[in-house]
Amino acid sequence: QVQVVESGGGSVQAGASLRLSCAGSGGTFSDYFIGWFRQAPGKQREFVAEIKSINDITSYSDSVKGRFICSRDNAKDMAYLQMNNLQPEDTAVYYCAASLWGRGYTSWGQGTQVTVSS
Repeated sequence: QVQVVESGGGSVQAGASLRLSCAGSGGTFSDYFIGWFRQAPGKQREFVAEIKSINDITSYSDSVKGRFICSRDNAKDMAYLQMNNLQPEDTAVYYCAASLWGRGYTSWGQGTQVTVSS
């Protein structure tokens, strides 16, 4: 099973951009859907975005649609979440997760903190 590790979080001002990276290892990365989730303090973890393993089809939560973009580079076993026009409500720990052929997210990273100040 592929293992994933996120990187790229940080502290930014509202309106700024960040790109999160998700590095895969130990499996055939291209077989896995890669999902992005986040958890803000005192809130449940929520779905942010997903990129499928076939045709790189993406989906987004309504709260980030039009601002965040998922992509992947299977040759490098990497996935990315480009986050534009960040807002304070985007502040959270962001996780990437892997799902073999979309059968459920079973491999999770340790999370990376994103803090957006107004």
